[in-house]
Amino acid sequence: MKRKQKIKIAVISIIALIVLFVLLHVARNFFAEDDISNVTYKIRQEKYENVIDVAGVVSAAQEQTLQALSDGTVVAVYVKQGDHVKKGDMIIQLDDTTQQYNLAKHDYEMETTRISGSKKELALMETERLSLVQKITERKVTATFDGIIAEIDVAVGDSLEAKDSVGTLVDVSYLLAEVEVAETDVAKLVKDQEVEFTFPAYSETVKGYVTGWPAIGEVTSRGATVVNAILRIDSPYPEEILPNFSFSGKIKISPDENFLIVEKYAIGRDGKNAYVVKKDSEEKIEVMVRPYDTDYVKIESGDVKAGDVLKAQTSAAKSGQQRGVKINKKNSKDSKNDMGGMGAGGPPPGGF
Repeated sequence: MKRKQKIKIAVISIIALIVLFVLLHVARNFFAEDDISNVTYKIRQEKYENVIDVAGVVSAAQEQTLQALSDGTVVAVYVKQGDHVKKGDMIIQLDDTTQQYNLAKHDYEMETTRISGSKKELALMETERLSLVQKITERKVTATFDGIIAEIDVAVGDSLEAKDSVGTLVDVSYLLAEVEVAETDVAKLVKDQEVEFTFPAYSETVKGYVTGWPAIGEVTSRGATVVNAILRIDSPYPEEILPNFSFSGKIKISPDENFLIVEKYAIGRDGKNAYVVKKDSEEKIEVMVRPYDTDYVKIESGDVKAGDVLKAQTSAAKSGQQRGVKINKKNSKDSKNDMGGMGAGGPPPGGF
């Protein structure tokens, strides 16, 4: 009987020790959570961009496909790839012997008509002469603007048919791009708006601007309604950027805004005023803040900067347990009260 009592006492003692151990462990964790003396938070700088994201390819300011306007044999090629030409310069000459003969014969007949023919007959011959001159013009391929021969694939002796393409002339004094802008963003467009271009072929950002957009939208194959805005990059621009290179870009709706954010647990309250305490100097600094998201606030004023380390003023663990759910359920007005009167609002529209 005594042996059973001893066993019972031993079991009770063990249970009591276990309960005591658990209580001590819970108490230690509880007080550890409340000990925020060594908890710190660093102020970070965030960048808000109010932009329209776009993508596409750039094209030359102007582009001319070099092609024959009539059938014939090439008798001269006056350029090579990379040559600069002026508007009106001859690039390719087709054999025009027959056309020159027909014009000369017609001019001889016109002179005879001036002497013995009627005015009406002479007028008809003058009209016919314009047609013969046009046929000679069609035996030439000329530049329609100042530019560079991007490619040329023709040689003397080649036989061409009308509309055969033999090369390309480009004007690269500036670059253009046509991009899709969603109908919801069209109202934000302004002529000469700044655009930042990023090219896979170039490591730095290239600046451009919006030149305009049509007064009518269109529906894409995806079923989206868009407006095709025209963007431009003026010269000089990086020589690494060539026509038909792809890019991603940002149309800048307003200048970038840099602001400071920190975890809300670094904010203390002194009556109606918010404050922070710097870790190194123990300096107490009054600040104006407003909610940014569930765990962060935006610092709108105060003698602080990015990188400053602040001492915790509330327990993050307890705050999350006791207030986290409430914050998600509150509207902006309730959030103001929940944050201790820090100010209403959040990140700018379209922000983080």
